Amino acid sequence: MRLRSLYASCVALALIATVSLHAANVIVFAAASLTESLKEIAGIHEKQSGDKIIFNFGSSSTLARQIEEGAPADIFFSADEAKMDGLEKKGLILKTTRKSRLSNSLVIVVAADGGAAIDNVRDLTTEKVKHLALAEPKTVPAGIYAREYLLKQNLWSTIEAKVVPTENVRAALAVVESGNAEAGIVYKTDAAISKKVKIAYEIPLSDTPNISYPLAMVKDAAQPEAAKKFLHFIDSVDAAKVFEKFGFIIPK
Repeated sequence: MRLRSLYASCVALALIATVSLHAANVIVFAAASLTESLKEIAGIHEKQSGDKIIFNFGSSSTLARQIEEGAPADIFFSADEAKMDGLEKKGLILKTTRKSRLSNSLVIVVAADGGAAIDNVRDLTTEKVKHLALAEPKTVPAGIYAREYLLKQNLWSTIEAKVVPTENVRAALAVVESGNAEAGIVYKTDAAISKKVKIAYEIPLSDTPNISYPLAMVKDAAQPEAAKKFLHFIDSVDAAKVFEKFGFIIPK
């Protein structure tokens, strides 16, 4: 019996060693707005595959620059097409793996308690709002989308001086949460995760710029096979359910 027990233990250890040997660490550079949804999706995938998903979340512009500078990444999941276009033109992603996976919408948020009374976008031009938090409108997708919308409404020139630019959309949300801005424009998915803000106005989809979240494998991925597996899982029905739970729009 003791020999059988010893043999079983050896087999178990061998199996663990084999799993560890074949498990991979997949490094994913992803837009900050994807934080909660991707972490949940990764948790499911890790249990199924044995691989470990490691995230670097931030603004898509910062992440793209880091990849250009040689930072190790297996997958890039951007909040806009422009940042992915830039990497593709430089031959830094595998074009055949590129896909637009998600869309989103924009909302105006105010503090949950005692926030500014905003009924429509034009209220941003009034004394109700002295500071408007936006992700950096020149470089960060959420800010670029917000600026495009405000330009379309012929309001940007009036509002621009009030803008408090931040490094990414989560930072814009935090500025409103802290009371350092009376309002902010963020993704609807970001507003949904915060108990410190409330949605004052939902920007109609008909007026919203085309928001697209593309993903692709980085050309010099250290773990190409494991990265492909995770890309495939992100594109699955199970992953779509998670994204929809967090408020993302799945393109038809």
